[in-house]
Amino acid sequence: MAARCSVITDETFTQHDLEWHVENSRRLTDAIAHIPPSVKRRPAEPATFDDLARVHDPRHIRMIEELSSYGGRRYLDMDTYVTGESFRVASLAAGASIAAVRCSLSGESCFALVRPPGHHAEPGRAMGYCLFNNAAVAAAWALDRVERVAIIDWDLHHGNGTQKIFYESDRVLFCSIHQANIFPWSGWIDEVGAGRGKGFSLNAPLPAGGRIGDYHCIFAGVFCEALLHFEPDAVIISAGQDPLHDDPKGGMQLAPEDFGLLCSMVREAASCPLALVLEGGYGPSLGKAVACIFDALQQDEPCPVPPGLRPRESTKRIARLLQKVII
Repeated sequence: MAARCSVITDETFTQHDLEWHVENSRRLTDAIAHIPPSVKRRPAEPATFDDLARVHDPRHIRMIEELSSYGGRRYLDMDTYVTGESFRVASLAAGASIAAVRCSLSGESCFALVRPPGHHAEPGRAMGYCLFNNAAVAAAWALDRVERVAIIDWDLHHGNGTQKIFYESDRVLFCSIHQANIFPWSGWIDEVGAGRGKGFSLNAPLPAGGRIGDYHCIFAGVFCEALLHFEPDAVIISAGQDPLHDDPKGGMQLAPEDFGLLCSMVREAASCPLALVLEGGYGPSLGKAVACIFDALQQDEPCPVPPGLRPRESTKRIARLLQKVII
């Protein structure tokens, strides 16, 4: 019997768009085209102001709303834009992420295929294509209902916004694996949290060229062990598929099926349904990777680990250092 699994997406997510920009609507339509027919589709719903304000400065929320109300196109930085539809679309993306977590808490894994992405957005700042931090908004919503939430971020880039929001919290375990020395130039091994949150941020910055052997090493030896210790009530994956070998934004070497394996590993370690939120992913294999994730979510049994995985020595060193931090 297949595991329960659903998807949340909406045509509205294509309306925050610049055709020539790398973060455009075509990447979402490609992902949607690869949703298996067996996956149940659920409607999206917008986040409220109060939902957003759990993690964002009210002035930031109002700024995005006002800039969007002017219509046309405005740039918040050299990469991040706002159009007349952006506030409505970004609010819907955050709300869909909340709905995905709600599904997971009811016993059904759910993937929110949304845009714009969110994990770079800080409490008072939009950046890196991100306006509101979808995963953080969803996690904060969940913390009003459960005790502990884990966020696993496998996007090519470090989830600086998510880390900043929960850096001093002992109720959120944040684990990020990302390519080192690229935007946003954060996420170093020594960024482990502060105050009550010390030890609850785990960062694995890998040199370019990382393959599934490197990712498996970090997940099996660090992230999954941390999940077992932390015992989260809900798990959110910031699912950016830009570590794919054909993605134009970076230098990692993952194949589409590798994301199915990572998803399966997280689910087995957490022993609970997952909520996934789409982050990056700009290459031709994005849709195939999304299909592999859904395949893993629908399987009762864990995905088999390919034989002969060989992590690099640098990855093993990172794993050893992080193992000393695990709570």
